[in-house]
Amino acid sequence: MATGQNLILDLTIVLGAAALGGYLANRLRQPVLLGYLVSGLVVGPFGFKLLSEITQIKSLAEIGVAFLLFALGVEFSLAELKRVKDIALRGSLLQIGLTIVLVAFVTVIMGWASGLSQGIFLGAVLSLSSTAVVLKTLIEKSEINTLHGQIMLAILIAQDLALGLILAILPALKQPENIGWSLGIAILKVLVFVAVAIALSRWIVPRLIASVAATESNELFLLAVISLCLGVALVTAGLGLSLAMGAFVAGLMISEIDHADQALSKVLPLRDTFASLFFASIGMLIDPGILLENLGLIIGLVTLVMLGKAAIVLPIVLSFGYSLKTAVIVSFGINQIGEFSFVLALTGLRLELISQQTYLLLLGTTAITLVLTPTWLNIAPSLGDSFTRMPLLANFWRRFSTPKTLSMPEKISGHVVVAGYGRVGQVIVKILQSQGYQVLVIENSEAAVQRLRFHKIPYIFGDADSELVLEKAHLETAKALAIALPDPASTRLLLKRALAIAPGLDVIARSHSDSEIDLLTQMGAKEVVQPEFEAALEVGNHLLKSLGAPESHIQAVINAIRKDRYLSIRPEKE
Repeated sequence: MATGQNLILDLTIVLGAAALGGYLANRLRQPVLLGYLVSGLVVGPFGFKLLSEITQIKSLAEIGVAFLLFALGVEFSLAELKRVKDIALRGSLLQIGLTIVLVAFVTVIMGWASGLSQGIFLGAVLSLSSTAVVLKTLIEKSEINTLHGQIMLAILIAQDLALGLILAILPALKQPENIGWSLGIAILKVLVFVAVAIALSRWIVPRLIASVAATESNELFLLAVISLCLGVALVTAGLGLSLAMGAFVAGLMISEIDHADQALSKVLPLRDTFASLFFASIGMLIDPGILLENLGLIIGLVTLVMLGKAAIVLPIVLSFGYSLKTAVIVSFGINQIGEFSFVLALTGLRLELISQQTYLLLLGTTAITLVLTPTWLNIAPSLGDSFTRMPLLANFWRRFSTPKTLSMPEKISGHVVVAGYGRVGQVIVKILQSQGYQVLVIENSEAAVQRLRFHKIPYIFGDADSELVLEKAHLETAKALAIALPDPASTRLLLKRALAIAPGLDVIARSHSDSEIDLLTQMGAKEVVQPEFEAALEVGNHLLKSLGAPESHIQAVINAIRKDRYLSIRPEKE
């Protein structure tokens, strides 16, 4: 009974500290993730020692990882994955392989590893990045559906899938002659599991979820979803594969059924609660004493790891035809050591592949790289822009901005350029074509380009904010430019570069927030449209009509609101 009460008390302390830490981080304009990590350090065994059931807390924290990956699986779009499938498979394997080879080589040559087996193990630990931290940061920045967000998540998911193989061959590092056999068994396990998962997702899971949903009981539906998530995760863990892999596959199982959105809405509160517990548990692992005693070494390791991984990832992303800016954001977004590296490090300690001192150094280094990840992601876009403006490197970087595919007339003029072919862009194109205007679309999504090919719409495949792409679009002879990009930073950069090429061009831009309306207008956009306000205006239009207001009066009200750039209806700043 006392143990149960202690666990409840510990959970209250951890969640309360996480809430306070997250609040303070938010008020200081820092990622809430940083607050969770610091709160774990404060209440943990190396802080004020307020917890007595740390093992149970860490076990519960694993549920947070499971829910994070389950929610990602539900939201994950296989259609969107197709545009980055090459880099997800070949690119991630290349990244993992190069990291292992380079780390093994350097550590053995420098004498940091006692032998090749230990060097390979350290390379495996450093090769993994943090799906949980990057996912959380992308969610907070609303960048899940950006190109760099999709590439990062694709590589990270591939790394999680590779974790099972790495765990399977670790025991063989004590006996290198068995690596081939262990790898074969691990691949067989993955193939069997995926085959069973596909069968269940087609014939069993949809019917099961539909039957539970038919009861119209929120409790039963939530229990069924949780059971599916944790059940599949436990199966993969039992097979020696990663728990995260199972949770992600469980999410994929229901991602295409009618009840996917309902399942996601039920899991999100649990995901956020347990995710904060997970990040706090990482903070508990940080030993300030070890950090202070080896501060110089750890700073060197953190610098070496983060710059080294970025240096490996950058050319890989560039080699797949993506722009320098995208490559920089991706390389500095996944250059940390992942949370699953904790699992590998613990396994290596048990197998005596590393010493206790090395294990503690890995924990400290990993924790610091996780803390720095949101900062790297924040500065990466401006860093990429700075690289492209370097005079000595301008010509070299320029060739990486070359549009990968062109499908447009040799001579084009009097056309309207539409940047982005998502839901908004598609509607714009349909309206323009229905009125007989010639359209040229700029898009970097393979799935979207396939639709453009099918409908025989002229397009350029590349980043719309790339100077070389814009030169190919012949903006100097275009009638107008409509910007419908999902990324605010790309929208601003595109607007700036487009007006530099064609100063008199009519630009209509989509705003993502209230503050952007004035900014984009000052930058030179002729019209700035805020989708939420426009939806509200349309609802107001229909409402006033139903109340009997004259059509002329309604249009005058709406036109006045648009003319003053929504100032009269913008929410008051706090």
